[in-house]
Amino acid sequence: MEIKEKKLGKRQVAYIAYKGPYEEIPVLMGEVVGFIMAKGLQMMGPTYGIYFNSPQEVSVEELKYEIGMPFEGEAEEEGRVKIKKVPEQLVLSSIHKGPYSECGMVLGKIAQYAYKNGYEIIGPPMEIYLSDPNETPENELLTEISFPVMKK
Repeated sequence: MEIKEKKLGKRQVAYIAYKGPYEEIPVLMGEVVGFIMAKGLQMMGPTYGIYFNSPQEVSVEELKYEIGMPFEGEAEEEGRVKIKKVPEQLVLSSIHKGPYSECGMVLGKIAQYAYKNGYEIIGPPMEIYLSDPNETPENELLTEISFPVMKK
């Protein structure tokens, strides 16, 4: 597994902050993509998830996360869909091939790498979904996993 340091450029995102089971993620993704399409905005990358806690820490009803997508254009927030500008950030990142259920192991390896190589993790992990689970077999799914960091 290769771990890289890279910069994510500043971006504008449409997102939904949510509390509840991960089974809701496909519905939330559909809502965000539907918002972007309905507003005639330009999608600027795949959907992502940012995870503020984990099933090892809290019950599934208490899971807190954000599902979103970068876009270009002008739009007003509507319903559950919010809009924010995300500044440029330095991340440690790795590509995971396989089921989403195995992403936690990759997070652990990135955190270990950060600790051993003089980085401080400064925010929650993000997963960028590079393949569509409706069209890709589970063992072929590609997910970019990253932590925002700064050098110590």
